Amino acid sequence: MSAHDVPIEQISRLVGHTNTVVTETVYRKQIRPVMQEGATVMDAIFPLMQEL
Repeated sequence: MSAHDVPIEQISRLVGHTNTVVTETVYRKQIRPVMQEGATVMDAIFPLMQEL
């Protein structure tokens, strides 16, 4: 949600936090580069099978 410019206050309310402190320190992490790296490795391990 943060990557799509949703304000931290809205994210905090959505997940049930009373303020943004927990949302900012615990949940607001950008994991995209880590996921991309892992996805690249998985693509090499499990190449796409050609459709029949």
